[in-house]
Amino acid sequence: MTDTRTISLIMVLRGQGISDNRVLSAIERTPRAVFVDKPFESSAYENSALPIACGQTISQPYVVALSTQELDVQPNHRVLEIGTGSGYQAAVLAQLCRMVYTIERHKPLLRQAEARFRQLKLHNIVTRHGDGFAGWLEQAPFDRILLTAAVPEVPQALIDQLKPGGILLGPVGKEQFAQDLVKIARTDGSTSETSLIPVVFVPMIPGVPQEKLQGNGRKK
Repeated sequence: MTDTRTISLIMVLRGQGISDNRVLSAIERTPRAVFVDKPFESSAYENSALPIACGQTISQPYVVALSTQELDVQPNHRVLEIGTGSGYQAAVLAQLCRMVYTIERHKPLLRQAEARFRQLKLHNIVTRHGDGFAGWLEQAPFDRILLTAAVPEVPQALIDQLKPGGILLGPVGKEQFAQDLVKIARTDGSTSETSLIPVVFVPMIPGVPQEKLQGNGRKK
């Protein structure tokens, strides 16, 4: 049974122009409280971004809903997500498509997200610890690609992993606190780009963090 906090959030999203009932239903079925850290559980269903571990954030529900709506994900689609974070966006996407492939550079975040996917019995999400700038060449091409961290410009390597007729969505901008949510549609011979809304995302960083060594020389 849907609780009143979720119903209120869905009403807020409808008021902000989210009209795709499949997207709203996926958000309704995805318990956001599972994806936030305990100090912020009381704010889980507010329409705001919240901090998570490793200096990252869980995106505002409106941005998750708008991104998902604009991606126009279909049941037969294979979707690549760059930046697993808490796992919330992947969990929403997983209810709408055949398979989600998600990459995270912070191993502790990825392990937490994997545990949440198991808890919610989301078996169509495949994870990778790695550099999002490289994408996931072995599984390409993808019907949809979503970036959940900001880039100055979209890496060509990711556009190359998009199917003709596919859509890539992500925050793009050279300023740290000023980006646009950009939608790129790929056809057989070219791409077209549309700016949707101004957003602020954490930056996408190449490579993966080096794991710290404990005093006995073992990795954490």
